[in-house]
Amino acid sequence: MSQENKSPKFNIQNDKGDSPRKGPKFNLYWIYGIIAVVLITSNLWSFTPDVTNTNELEFKQEMLAKGDVQKLELISNKNLVRVFISKDSLSKAFYTQKFSKKPLDKSKFDGVALFEFKVTDWKSFNDNLKEFYVAHPEVKQVAATIKDEGEWFGPVANTIFSLVIIIAAWVLLMRKMGGPSGGGGPGGIFNIGKSKATLFDKGAKVNITFSDVAGLDEAKVEVMEIVDFLKNPKKYTSLGGKIPKGALLIGPPGTGKTLLAKAMAGEAQVPFFSLSGSDFVEMFVGVGASRVRDLFKQAREKAPCIIFIDEIDAIGRARGRNAMMSNDERENTLNQLLVEMDGFGGDTGIIILAATNRPDVLDSALLRPGRFDRQISIDRPDVVGREAIFKVHLMAIKISETLDIHKLAEQTPGFAGADIANVCNEAALIAARKDKLAVDMSDFQDAIDRVIGGLEKKNKIISPDEKEVIAYHEAGHAICGWFLEHAYPLLKVTIVPRGTAALGYAQYTPKEQYLYTTEQLIDQLCMTLGGRAAEEIFFGKISTGASNDLQQITKMAYSMVTTYGMNDKIGNVSFYDPSQENSFTKPFSEETGKMIDDEVRKLVSEAYQRTIALLTERRAEVELLAKELLDKEVLHKSDVEELIGKRPFEEKKILEVPIPPTPGELPIIPIIGTDEEPIAPIS
Repeated sequence: MSQENKSPKFNIQNDKGDSPRKGPKFNLYWIYGIIAVVLITSNLWSFTPDVTNTNELEFKQEMLAKGDVQKLELISNKNLVRVFISKDSLSKAFYTQKFSKKPLDKSKFDGVALFEFKVTDWKSFNDNLKEFYVAHPEVKQVAATIKDEGEWFGPVANTIFSLVIIIAAWVLLMRKMGGPSGGGGPGGIFNIGKSKATLFDKGAKVNITFSDVAGLDEAKVEVMEIVDFLKNPKKYTSLGGKIPKGALLIGPPGTGKTLLAKAMAGEAQVPFFSLSGSDFVEMFVGVGASRVRDLFKQAREKAPCIIFIDEIDAIGRARGRNAMMSNDERENTLNQLLVEMDGFGGDTGIIILAATNRPDVLDSALLRPGRFDRQISIDRPDVVGREAIFKVHLMAIKISETLDIHKLAEQTPGFAGADIANVCNEAALIAARKDKLAVDMSDFQDAIDRVIGGLEKKNKIISPDEKEVIAYHEAGHAICGWFLEHAYPLLKVTIVPRGTAALGYAQYTPKEQYLYTTEQLIDQLCMTLGGRAAEEIFFGKISTGASNDLQQITKMAYSMVTTYGMNDKIGNVSFYDPSQENSFTKPFSEETGKMIDDEVRKLVSEAYQRTIALLTERRAEVELLAKELLDKEVLHKSDVEELIGKRPFEEKKILEVPIPPTPGELPIIPIIGTDEEPIAPIS
């Protein structure tokens, strides 16, 4: 018998796959029935008719003085006097008026107390009654009996009624908290330790497949192999292979980790559990571990199956790294997950798929073979991958026949899949705003500018003097990039304000490569300093527009000195700590720190002097480009070639490869702009 036949049938009404519970179900109408029975019983039990309240004065003058009173009954424990009226007196006008709304049946009410009144003190009442008899000798004295009246049924009835009300309120509250299914439904307070995973069973329809995933060819091969293993296990087990227990998808945000998992759910013909790392987190102690246990219990019932945990770093952070910020509840959840992943024996057919963009913070026990056997890296796509992603997202958009998708891919280096999807959507919105019938290249250019630089602000008021400074600043960047061999090729330069702080920018197309030489980095420093140098040469003063430039060169210069060993005085040492274990202490002495600061300043100063010399030599080209910018505001690469000729260096064709997303990686500089606000001084 195959494993597929062993697994229980999936019931849409019960995530666990259990058969529906038989027998009577508790219903809120039971509560209403109990309340009605109690009220009816209490009314039947107290068969005494309603007694009319009166007072002591009316009793003496209207009843006792006229000889209508048959007897009195004194309830001592209640300070109550009940008055019995003789049957013959009921026909008098006084009583007829009293009971006009509810006529009396003399046959039923003979010998029954019809009136009652409260007394404050029995001695005073008795003395007043004696004085009344003395003052009215013609009035016949009435017999009076004294007794205590039991109160057993009233308190019992009140208690039962209160309990019924509390139970009814509790059941109603549980229904509200538990959702439409009642107090035992998903999310109810009694199910707080249950797993929140969403189950996509064999019959579930997921619209995303591997054909919708582009630019991740290597990762797709790895994931498709896992799916194939679940479909055809004998193909691998016949050669002695074992199914991998887990795979970890690692990559920057927006590269398609969750999309790949969705495609896996659409392709796999096995149950697929999907949830995020934060679903295990709760304010109650022990809930996280309980949910992990329940998740794997459900998975064993559905095996073979796949469990996908998105953003696993929410519960998988390294234990004991920082004692001040330790969290016992999160660590207990992680411990339970570690036990469950490596605790079940043999070939159970449960594969754990997880995704994170912070692999550096994960616990080492979680990453070892036997738990996550494979770590699938999903990087930013190269030019071929970007072109494939563009084709996927452009399927739903009406595009112009002249649109060059390859050129779009070349103009979006460093873009992830989510960025490309955003560009396509923005281009469609821009074309619709212009009442176009199709989206053309100009719309995509505007969309790329908007995604990179922010919203264009044409109405921003800039004085002519400031606009001239911005034009020379951007011209300085462009000329440096044009005449430096290792600088990035210029794509566009503009002085149109964008975003919150950019008053202008020069956009470049960075070469996607793994290795950078010292000469390349120094040329990048000079190109970044071109705006500040142009201001000093042509105006004899500098502005705050280079704040973003200074941030980039400071980061790059410190990386060259402290991380990549590109300084003769500091030597071939690296102070980069990827694990952040020494986050509170510097891995070098105070003397070395001072030396590092001196070498960084020296490196930046030499690059700045080189930039000054280059722009002084190319002063005419800078002026020509700046004046053209003041006139047209936007210049493309072809416009610059017409003004100052082609770039003197032949652009070497380098095979584009995705850049690994490591924290110590050198920054890509697609934009060098003029900033509106200055940055704080570097200490």
